[in-house]
Amino acid sequence: MAFATRQFVRAASSDAATAAAKKLLIKHVTIIGGGLMGAGIAQVAAASGHTVVLVDQSDEILKKSTKGIEESLKRVIKKKFADKPEAGAEFIKKTLKNLTTSTDAASVVHSTDLVIEAIVENLEVKNKLFQTLDKFAPEHTIFASNTSSLQITKMANATTRQDRFGGLHFFNPVPVMKLVEVIKTPMTSQKTFESLVDFSKAVGKSPVSCKDTPGFIVNRLLVPYMIEAVRLFERGDASKEDIDVAMKLGAGYPMGPFELLDYVGLDTSKYIIDGWHSLEPNNPLFAPSPLLNKLVEEKKLGKKTGEGFYKYK
Repeated sequence: MAFATRQFVRAASSDAATAAAKKLLIKHVTIIGGGLMGAGIAQVAAASGHTVVLVDQSDEILKKSTKGIEESLKRVIKKKFADKPEAGAEFIKKTLKNLTTSTDAASVVHSTDLVIEAIVENLEVKNKLFQTLDKFAPEHTIFASNTSSLQITKMANATTRQDRFGGLHFFNPVPVMKLVEVIKTPMTSQKTFESLVDFSKAVGKSPVSCKDTPGFIVNRLLVPYMIEAVRLFERGDASKEDIDVAMKLGAGYPMGPFELLDYVGLDTSKYIIDGWHSLEPNNPLFAPSPLLNKLVEEKKLGKKTGEGFYKYK
């Protein structure tokens, strides 16, 4: 009986090892989009030893992205290598050595393990990109989107690799924020899912898992909360200033909902809530806000335009 038990344990261990061996060890990463999110993801991936190619439409954009990464790395070493300036300089050198840029996505995905898309929040544009890259990327390559509001399943269906497609939702600023939401669609294979979880841990993040539901976890809770704050203000129940103070002091939030809306961008928030409303028009949580719509129409989009719910100098 003991022998049989030992045989079973060895067999189970062997099976587990085999299953683990099937996971893809992600070494080469291609990131499409050199904006704040894409550059941030490129930074943490390169800093953790991955070979990274950052792709965007022009060399000018990529130069700006690279400069932003260099500045961000300097801030990192001030904290991480405060007493070891030489080690800090070496860290920056190694990180930048792992990073290259390109304006031709199709030509650089032929040897990549993972493609992360971080471009404009437009499903049609994203699908067109994935359809193109699907033709050039190797069979083993995993595709992932950093979308915060669009359905991963719809993007996966634009490709022939539905089982090798998932969501990797990082948070801004990427080098600082520890969370990554790993999204598994009904078609995502367990191997793909586990590979994405392992990659998230490898770049120093804490992954959480969620199904392909609108907004995933954080934004599904956060966006309705912010919109409800606007409704509270619209009804005249409280001033926006008092609502912000209440949530900071009463709930311990670092920013109030109106401050956060201005930080995120009112156009971005409107885009998200409008998209969810079209999916679930009878869900009161996703009902559009007349005041938010008015501010966006007036181009008062928050901090980036100098005025939103508050004015900024």
